[in-house]
Amino acid sequence: MSGQRVYAAGMGVPTKNWAGNQRCIPAQVHQPRYADDVATIVRAAAAAGERVKVIGGGHSFTDAAMTDGHLLSLDSMNQILSVDGNDVTVQAGIRLRDLNDQLFERGLALPNLGDINVQSIAGATSTATHGTGIDFGNISTRIVGLEIVTGDGTIRRADEQHDPELLRVARVGLGALGILTEVTLRCVPAFNLRAVETIEPLADVLADFGNVMRSTDHVEFYMMPGARRCQVKRNTRTDAPAQPQSTMGYVRDKWIGENLAFGTVCRVGRRFPAMAPKVAKLIMSAASERDVTDRSDKVFCSPRHVHFVEMEYGIPFDAVPDAIGRIVDLTSRLPFPPMFPIEVRASQADDIPLSTANGRESGWIAVHQYIGAPYEAYFQGVEQIMNDYAGRPHWGKLHFQSRHTLAHRYPEWQTFIDWRNQLDPTGTFRNAYLDRVLGQP
Repeated sequence: MSGQRVYAAGMGVPTKNWAGNQRCIPAQVHQPRYADDVATIVRAAAAAGERVKVIGGGHSFTDAAMTDGHLLSLDSMNQILSVDGNDVTVQAGIRLRDLNDQLFERGLALPNLGDINVQSIAGATSTATHGTGIDFGNISTRIVGLEIVTGDGTIRRADEQHDPELLRVARVGLGALGILTEVTLRCVPAFNLRAVETIEPLADVLADFGNVMRSTDHVEFYMMPGARRCQVKRNTRTDAPAQPQSTMGYVRDKWIGENLAFGTVCRVGRRFPAMAPKVAKLIMSAASERDVTDRSDKVFCSPRHVHFVEMEYGIPFDAVPDAIGRIVDLTSRLPFPPMFPIEVRASQADDIPLSTANGRESGWIAVHQYIGAPYEAYFQGVEQIMNDYAGRPHWGKLHFQSRHTLAHRYPEWQTFIDWRNQLDPTGTFRNAYLDRVLGQP
C-alpha cells in the first residue's frame, strides 16, 4: 500500500447474495479504495496460501462470489476517473445505476443494458451480463481497456494497443483471472428510447420469431407457460424528446403492479400450492400495454423488489421457438408450476472466449421462480432441454453444469484456461464455483 492510503478491513460476517440462496462466512472482509490496496491484500493472501474473492452487488444467483477466505467489496472504488471523448474510465466497483446517472450528466450512455441496474460494472461484465437486441453485444463488449490485479498481486493494464489479447480474454473473466480494478468503456452519445409494450398471441410471436426480434432495436417478450398471449416489449432509439410515464402511472405499473401486487400473489401461490396454477394465470393476465419515451437507461432498467431465483441459457437464435415449445410442455408436467414469466431476449455474437455469445448470435431464455418456492425440477428440466442446443448458461445465474459439460461448447475454452494458468497459477481466486465450472489451475 502506498503513502497514507488505507482500506477498511474487519473479521468476516455472514454474507449472502440478493436472492438469499447463497451464503458464506468469509475469514475477513476488506473494502479497498485503490488498486494498490487490492494488490496488497492479494499479495499477502497468496503468500499465506489463502483465497480471495470479490463481491459487487451480490446479484449473482450462483456461488461465484462466495468464499471462506478473504472477501473484497469494491463499493469504495466507485468513481469515474476520466473521460476521453466517448471513452470513460471508471473504478470497477461503481454500480450501474450510479454509472448511468453520471454518464447522462456528461451526455453519454451505454448502448445497451439489462433490466437490472444494481450490479457493479465489474460483476456485470465478468459474468457477460447482457440486454436484448440482435445487433448489440453484451456489456463486456464495450470494454476497451482494463486494469486487473493478478494472482500474485501484480497490477496489469491492457487496452487495444497494449496487451490486446489480455483485454479480449479478461473482459469476461468470472473472477478467475484476477480482480478488475478499472475498466474503460466505449460509450455513445446519450439517447432516448420509445418503449412500446403490447399484448400479442404467443403462437404468432413464435411463428414469426426472427422478424419479431428484428422488428426494432431492442425486443424481448414475456410469457407464462400455458398462456396464449405474451407481453412484447419493443424499445426503439429516437431523437424525440422524452415523454416519460406520469409519476402515478409509473408507481402503478412498476411499484404496485410489478412489485407489490406481484409479490403478494406469489406469496399466496407459495403458501397454497393448490392455487399456484391460478396464480400463474393471474400474473400474465395482469400485464398491460404502454407507450412512453424516456432516457435510455430508465427504459432498459426496472426496479426489482420481488426476490426470485433464475436460470438463463443462450442458444442458437433460430432454435428458440422449438425450445420454448418444449419448455411449455415440461411445465405442464411439473408438480409445482412456475409463478414467474419466461423471458426471451437476443444478442449479437462476439469474440470474447468465455462470453456466452462467443461466435454465435444468441437467443436467450430465462426462467425464474419465486424465492422459497420449489424450482429444482423446473430448472433441471429446462437445462436438459438447453443441453440439446449446446446451451451456454449465464455465468451469474443458476445452472448445474461443470467443466466436463461446458468445455466443448466454447471454441476458445482452452485459450481462457491458458490465461488463467498464467495469471493465477496457484489458485488465489479459486472457490467452489470456479472449481466446478473451470477446474483447478
